[in-house]
Amino acid sequence: MAAASRSSGREKPGRLWLRRLAWAAGTVAVLAYAVEGGEYGTSDLLTQRDAKAALEDSVDALRAEVDSLETEVKLVTTDPVRLEKMAREKWGMVKGDKELLYWTVRDAKQAAADSVKAAAADTTERARSER
Repeated sequence: MAAASRSSGREKPGRLWLRRLAWAAGTVAVLAYAVEGGEYGTSDLLTQRDAKAALEDSVDALRAEVDSLETEVKLVTTDPVRLEKMAREKWGMVKGDKELLYWTVRDAKQAAADSVKAAAADTTERARSER
């Protein structure tokens, strides 16, 4: 009887291998879920880290731009020469009582033709007035 109980307590080698394989598969599944499962898996966290770095870079660039703009505002508001230069160059403004004429030319040939017509009309008008 003792021999019979010993043989029934032992598993067959195929079943033992199958049980170990099941435990190994379960362990791998638990580890995979621990690394990648859930709401924020490892790949999500890496993606968020990269996005955070990109946002921090853009914030740094915007801070630098704000600093330079604040410096420019300070210079324009405290330096009248710089303000006058900016107004003249960017917006074509003139200081005081200066008179300024603007000439626009559509096309060089058209401008030449217009001036020839104007000269001819002026000559014709003078000739009529002299009669």
